Amino acid sequence: MQKLKILLIEDEEDIASLIKLQAELAGYKIHTEVDGLNGYLAVEKERPDLIILDIMLPGLNGLEVCKKIKKNPELAQIPIIIISAKSEELDVVLGLELGADDYVAKPFSLKVLFSRVKAVLRRGTEQEKESKVLVFGDYTMEIDRYLLRKKDKTIALTLSEFGILRRLLTNRGKVLTRNQLLDDVQNDEAFIIDRNIDVHIASLRKKLGPSFDGIETVRGVGYRFKDEE
Repeated sequence: MQKLKILLIEDEEDIASLIKLQAELAGYKIHTEVDGLNGYLAVEKERPDLIILDIMLPGLNGLEVCKKIKKNPELAQIPIIIISAKSEELDVVLGLELGADDYVAKPFSLKVLFSRVKAVLRRGTEQEKESKVLVFGDYTMEIDRYLLRKKDKTIALTLSEFGILRRLLTNRGKVLTRNQLLDDVQNDEAFIIDRNIDVHIASLRKKLGPSFDGIETVRGVGYRFKDEE
């Protein structure tokens, strides 16, 4: 079986060496670059299965690299995981809105990083987004009927709550910013700002019940529906 290829664009040698070693131990083929321009050129040449991208890079920064990748129709479908210092939360939000698939905050454990790598690669092979029925735990979501059930009990959701939950589920494991989730808020609601999402999420959690912990808050960024183990 052919090894999946990861492109790592990271200028900190110690971090790059650790990620490269872990990738090889996990069975991936990995290519590394240390600056944004050569990183982008490597994307064009290598056509990797996944890109791990630092934001603070010499030359082209990571956000510029991400933007160039997503604007190129031949490269746009390649998933990107941003690795970034927590102090760069605003940059992370922008990166996700430019099309990055996930992010891992520095400092991070290699275990966490490669669990995200596995989750993003797995999503690339799933067809869940085309499904008319989404299942998670004891819950069943019927998209066409705007219906959510827990076993035999129907849970009443507003259209906005339903839309947000559907978006989170169909991007299971992926961080979504509040602005991205705003697309699912109905336009007849007053004062639509990104913090309204927090209110909808709180209501969703309450309706799903105290034992439900599937919606994860990613501090300073947005929300993620926890990926299945």
